Amino acid sequence: MDSRMVPEPLVYRYRPDALWALKNSELRERLSWYYSVLFNEAPAKYLIAKRIKSPVDPYEPQVSLEELWKVHDSLSAIFKEEWKRIANGAPLGEVVRPNYLDVKVAIAKRMMKRCELCEWRCRVNREEKIGVCRVGRECFVYSYFHHLGEEAPLVPSGTIFYGGCNFRCAFCQNWDISQVKSSRYEVLAPKALAEAQEELAIWGARNINHVGGEPTPHIPFILESLLYLDTNVAQLWNSNMYMSREAMKLLKDVIDIWLPDLKYGNDSCARRLSGVKNYFAVATRNILEAYEEGEGSVIVRHLVLPNHLECCTRPVLRWLAEKVPGAVLNLMDQYRPEYKAAEEPERYPDISRRLTREEFRRAVEMAEGLGYRFTQEELMIRRSG
Repeated sequence: MDSRMVPEPLVYRYRPDALWALKNSELRERLSWYYSVLFNEAPAKYLIAKRIKSPVDPYEPQVSLEELWKVHDSLSAIFKEEWKRIANGAPLGEVVRPNYLDVKVAIAKRMMKRCELCEWRCRVNREEKIGVCRVGRECFVYSYFHHLGEEAPLVPSGTIFYGGCNFRCAFCQNWDISQVKSSRYEVLAPKALAEAQEELAIWGARNINHVGGEPTPHIPFILESLLYLDTNVAQLWNSNMYMSREAMKLLKDVIDIWLPDLKYGNDSCARRLSGVKNYFAVATRNILEAYEEGEGSVIVRHLVLPNHLECCTRPVLRWLAEKVPGAVLNLMDQYRPEYKAAEEPERYPDISRRLTREEFRRAVEMAEGLGYRFTQEELMIRRSG
């Protein structure tokens, strides 16, 4: 057994709040669908998608992408009815082929040839070269293991770290896999990726945590891997949420719990510190859709940056309180200068130091002023990243 595969009872020595989270009625209400899958009271969404028959073979080249989207949208409507039926206790049927998940895989593969999976919409043929995200035709994974440092309801989390990213964050803590393609990665075919997920689940992972880097460029590979997976384990999307509308459509009937970042409260800071445009509108659009379509199983992270309380933290908290009031908030205080923020402090003077206790106290007060409550256990959730 991999030394990082910690048996679940031992987890609670290190993270007693993970046991508390299992028994917490408020968390179960706010993350209702996720908890239903976690306690094996309902099947993960991808298992339902594999039981919905496609009227066409989506892999046939004569079927146009436009036709595939029409089929996809009609099957999505069927999925929603089936999801409600199964959530109310109806039995899960048999796997059929081709199915709704096959349609998603076929669309994602075609999108890769003129990539519009994220809002860069670089339209690069990733079968031939890499996109803005630094990902091409292969799924490259740097590690997968039981992560004990995620939010309490998620621990132990079966975390898969994918390479590449569509952001260029000056303070990225995972810059060695998101910004630089080092030699220590492993290329995983979809079937091998499914085997990694199954291994994580067998050894007690509460979920499969797709992260990076950024998982969005790997959507075609991740969706295809689910064709080979039959384990009832929640699929978790841990993302900057800068995916396109089309990518969001491919994901939302597959993902059981969402773990989005909402980094900035304005586009100016996003452009300067992460190199992306139109950030706030895109990220909030996708978070809102995940919240509305996923029965509220959303934990939103906001990393409080030094000197960014008024420009970022306050508007982020205000938007969350108004638009996704049932989401769980993880207000994070562990910022430290990394990557360019550490290498070029004169270029990034506002984020070239750690967050002070006073700044974080003010951030908590902002959240409390908007109606958030923080118990001691919830503080453990917030500070777990």
